[in-house]
Amino acid sequence: MKFSELDEVQWADLQPYLDTCLLPVTGLTGSETPPEATGKVAAAGDWLYPLETAFRGRTVTQPAYHYADAANDEEIARLERYCASLRQTGYRFLIVVTGSESLAAAKLSSVDLVIGPGAQGSEPEADTIRRAVTEMWRQKA
Repeated sequence: MKFSELDEVQWADLQPYLDTCLLPVTGLTGSETPPEATGKVAAAGDWLYPLETAFRGRTVTQPAYHYADAANDEEIARLERYCASLRQTGYRFLIVVTGSESLAAAKLSSVDLVIGPGAQGSEPEADTIRRAVTEMWRQKA
C-alpha cells in the first residue's frame, strides 16, 4: 500500500499486518538535468514495482526520499536519521529501494535491507527481489 491510502483509523487497524516500510531513495544530487532526474526517479521505481506488487498487504511505501548523494557523508547521515525516525513509527522492517548503484551499496544501520542494482548495474529481477525480502523476514523473525 502507499502511505496515502491509509487514514488514521485504517492505520490503527492494519498496522500489525503492515509491518514493512518501503522507502524509495532516488539519489538525486541536485546537479541533474531534468532528463537525468527523471531517469533516476524511474530507476528507483523499477526496483520498487516488484516489491509493491508482490507484497501488497504487508508493506507500506513511503514518499520518495530524493536527495541523497552516496558520496556526501552529511546526506547519508541525514538519510540514516530519517530511516531511524521511520522505524520509530512502528515498522518492524525497513527496506530502502533505489536505482542507484552507489546507494545500493551504502551501509545504513537502521535499514534491514537495501534493494537496488549491484556493481554491474543489474536490472531488477522480481523473483530475486522477492526471495531477498522473504529471506530477510525469516532471518529477523
